[in-house]
Amino acid sequence: MRFDTLPEWLAWQENLHFTEVDPGLDRIGLVWQRLDYAKTLPYKIVTVAGTNGKGSSVAMLDAIIRAADYKVGTYTSPHLLNYNERIVIGGQACDDMAICRAFEQIDQARADVSLTYFEFATLAAIILFLEQDVDIALLEVGMGGRLDAVNLFDADIALITPISLDHTQWLGEDRETIAYEKAGVIRENKPVVCSESKAATSLLAYADKLNAPVFRSGHQFRYQLEGNNWSWSNAEYDWAGLVLPALAGDYQVQNAAAVLQVVSLLIGQNFKIEQIHVHRGLSTVRLAGRFQEVTGPLVNHYLDVTHNVQGAKNLEKLLYSKECMGKTVAVLGMLKDKDAAAVAEILGQQIDVWYVGGIMGNRGLTGDNLSSEIERSVLTKPVYAHETISMAYEQANKAVKKGDRIIVFGSFYTVEVVMRLLG
Repeated sequence: MRFDTLPEWLAWQENLHFTEVDPGLDRIGLVWQRLDYAKTLPYKIVTVAGTNGKGSSVAMLDAIIRAADYKVGTYTSPHLLNYNERIVIGGQACDDMAICRAFEQIDQARADVSLTYFEFATLAAIILFLEQDVDIALLEVGMGGRLDAVNLFDADIALITPISLDHTQWLGEDRETIAYEKAGVIRENKPVVCSESKAATSLLAYADKLNAPVFRSGHQFRYQLEGNNWSWSNAEYDWAGLVLPALAGDYQVQNAAAVLQVVSLLIGQNFKIEQIHVHRGLSTVRLAGRFQEVTGPLVNHYLDVTHNVQGAKNLEKLLYSKECMGKTVAVLGMLKDKDAAAVAEILGQQIDVWYVGGIMGNRGLTGDNLSSEIERSVLTKPVYAHETISMAYEQANKAVKKGDRIIVFGSFYTVEVVMRLLG
C-alpha cells in the first residue's frame, strides 16, 4: 500500500492533479474500466444535483429509506470535520482502513492517470458500496452534473434541487446554462424529479430529448403547509398530517416534497416504504451546518454553510424568525468564486456587526479582500477584517454581550473552523 494512514493518502491526493477542479469523465472513466467491476452496478442509484438543498435532500432520503430497513450508502461533499463523513453506509461513516484499501485499489488501477481529490473519493464510495452490498446509493453531485465525476454512474432516478447562480466560471453565467449542466445527470427513459415548480427550460428540453419522465413540484406532485404539519400528494398517493422535517427552515418542506416524490418512484420500483417510515425519517433527520444552533452560557451560535444568493435569502428568513434581544454578529469567510457583496446585501438588515476572516488556498478570499466586498453592501455597519477565520471568531466572541447571537457562515471551511473552536 502506498500509504498506511488516511491523512497521508489525502495529503498526497491534494497535490496529485495539476488543479483542484477539472471537469470531465475521460480520466475517471478510464480508471473505472481498469478496475474491472461489473458495468451495471447491483444497487439502485439516486443522483442529486442542484445548487441548494442537495445535502438536505440526501439526508432526508437516507433517513426515510433506512427507516424502512434498507441498507443505504450516501456519498456527499464536502465534509465538515472528518473526511469519512463523505462515505456513509447504514448511517455509519466508513472507517479509515476501509477507505485506504479502496484508495489502494484505485491507485493500482490508475497507473499513470492523474485523478483529482474528488475523483478518488467518488470511486472509493462506489467500491465501498459494492463491498458492503448496499441496496441503494444516494450520490450528491459535487459541482454541475454533466461533467461531474458522480455522473460516470447512471442514475435510476435524478433529483434536481433548486438552481441558482453558483460556480459561474465553470458552469455558466445564467440560470439556463447552469441548469443544462445540472440536467446532465438525467438518463434516457429514467425519471427526473424537480424541486422547483418553475424548472429551467433547458432542463425540461434535456429531459424531453431523452424521453425522461419529469415530476415537477406543483405539477406532478404537490404539497401544502398546514400549521405544524403538511400534506403531500401525487397521482398515486395522498399523505396528510406529515411531520415537518427536523431541519430548520420552511424551505426544507420544498426539499422534502421532492424527496417524497423520489420515495414514491422507489415504491414503484419495488421498495417497501410506507408513511410510517416517512414519519420516522423526517422526524429524526439530522444534518450538521444547516442553521445548526449551538447554545452557550452567554450567546447562542448558529452555524450555516450558506455561500450563495439563494442560500442567503433562506438564511435571512431564518434569522428574522428567531427572536434576538441583542445584536446579531456575523463571522464570515468565503471563496473567491462566490458573490460576497450580493450575499452581504441580502443579510445586511439582519446583521449588526461583521467579523470576516481569510480562507487559505488558491480559492479562498483574504480577510482584507472579503472586507472590501462586504463594505460595498453594508455601508454603515462595522466590518472588521482578520487574517484567519479563527482570529475573526475569537474577536467576535470577545465582543458579544449576553443576549447577542453569533451567526457563522460563508463556506464549509468557515463552519468547520468554528465547530472545532467550539469543541
